[in-house]
Amino acid sequence: MIVELNIENFAIVEKLHINFNKGLNVLTGETGAGKSIIVEAISLILGGRANKDLIRTGYDKAILEGLFFLEDSKKIEKILKKYGIENDNNNYMLITRELHSTGRSVSRINGRTVTVNMLDNITKHLIDIHGQHEHQSLLNTESHIDIIDSFGDKSFNKLKEKVASDYMKVLNLRKKLKELSLEEMERDREIDILKYQIEEIDSAKLSQDEEKDILNEYNKLNNAKDIVSSLGQSINILQSKEYDSFSTIDSLNEVISLIEKIKENDIQLDKSYEELLNINYELQDITRNLNTYMDNLALDNKRLEFLEDRINTINKLKKKYGNTINEIFIYRDKMYSKLQLFLNMEEEIQEIKDDIKKIEDILKINCGVLTDKRKLISKKLENNIFRELQELNMKDIVFKVDFKEYDYFTVSGVDKVEFLISTNPGEKLKPLSKIVSGGEMSRIMLAFKSILAEYDYIPCLIFDEIDTGISGRTAQVVGEKINKISKNHQVICISHLPQIAALADMHFAISKKSTNNKTSVKVKKLDYEERINELARLLGGVNLTNTTKLHAKEMLELTKKIKK
Repeated sequence: MIVELNIENFAIVEKLHINFNKGLNVLTGETGAGKSIIVEAISLILGGRANKDLIRTGYDKAILEGLFFLEDSKKIEKILKKYGIENDNNNYMLITRELHSTGRSVSRINGRTVTVNMLDNITKHLIDIHGQHEHQSLLNTESHIDIIDSFGDKSFNKLKEKVASDYMKVLNLRKKLKELSLEEMERDREIDILKYQIEEIDSAKLSQDEEKDILNEYNKLNNAKDIVSSLGQSINILQSKEYDSFSTIDSLNEVISLIEKIKENDIQLDKSYEELLNINYELQDITRNLNTYMDNLALDNKRLEFLEDRINTINKLKKKYGNTINEIFIYRDKMYSKLQLFLNMEEEIQEIKDDIKKIEDILKINCGVLTDKRKLISKKLENNIFRELQELNMKDIVFKVDFKEYDYFTVSGVDKVEFLISTNPGEKLKPLSKIVSGGEMSRIMLAFKSILAEYDYIPCLIFDEIDTGISGRTAQVVGEKINKISKNHQVICISHLPQIAALADMHFAISKKSTNNKTSVKVKKLDYEERINELARLLGGVNLTNTTKLHAKEMLELTKKIKK
């Protein structure tokens, strides 16, 4: 259950703190006082959609906090552990939601930042909010099957998941079948294109590392004239064969001869002499190597043309199929696989059709079982709804769950479910949307919630003006029904009816005050005398008379007996 609610800079709320308790918590106040803001804040804490426009004017962010006490913490603890969130030893859980003016929204559980999806997976086990908009789910025929399914047990849910899984398999197979089942002419055109592309790549006979070698050889041959000229000059400098020239090696030999003549005069010159000899040998080796290289360097124009053609071929393929030879090979393999798919398409199409048939045969059986289970649930639901509506002062009502069958599969099976109702004797059963008033719709929804509360084990229910369109004795009955639910659930109820407010275990009054062009919302927990005044206001309006106060006091005393 929710123990504390803190709201700061949210809508017209500057700062608000509410301590809720077990049982029935009722919030009353003038129209527009801000009652629904409380529900909106709780909804956002639970993971509802955030909007920066909800931040109080003049502030950069809004902060919403809800402190929850987990009476049965095992299920929540398991989810918290999955997300790596530390659990409080006293079974309390703090959820914080921050809305920033930049549009950013941050959610935290026990101080740990979580995604909205993570938050929803946890909070859906904590609170069920029913507002006036939920009436639409009863008017929307498509939602009726979901309402029926919410009463299913584990085996029902497991079967439903199996049906949904098989349905998705069939959808995916049909999608694949559609992709494969191109028209014959289109398929032949695709085959021709694929064959051409594969042949173009294969005929080039590419190898993984050849591009580097070819470019190197091409650069070498393309610049052969420059290479020969530079090598000739270099060799001539090192060892000239001209009669009247004097080369580097000749000069070095001259130096060696001069040192040889004097080295006997000083032993220290021996080392320099040896080093000069070694340098001479190395220069001669280098010169021979350069001569050999130049002799072997041939200006092969045909080879050069071949290399140019090869480079052009590689570049052409790279432009069409990939930036590198490796990417061209990858593209080629992909096209080959696609070609094989087309060539073997007829066989694969038949295999897919066979798979679809097998899964649909299983689907047909499971959908039949699912329908039978839904009908059993519906019979029980019809009786329970009838009983609940009888208690809610709808004595002559007839409620029925109508089943029709689609001629195709859906994610929920083949059932088309619709709620039919007759509110007066002798009237035919008709869809809810055609005959139900606002007050009747509120009671029907309350009946569903009353029954569902026995199944879903959600500890807290919030009713946001579920009493719309009802009054008098009916309002008293609705209040007693909500009070009955509060015996096993925490209930927070926004109401404008004194009959419901009088049954509260804890009564809060919400008021709105404007000062210095700023509006703020206040929430006050009412004591006995304050409750009498608030009930009197609900009964008689603005002017409180002794009569309305006496009536209010009488209501409080009578509800004590009802609650016992």
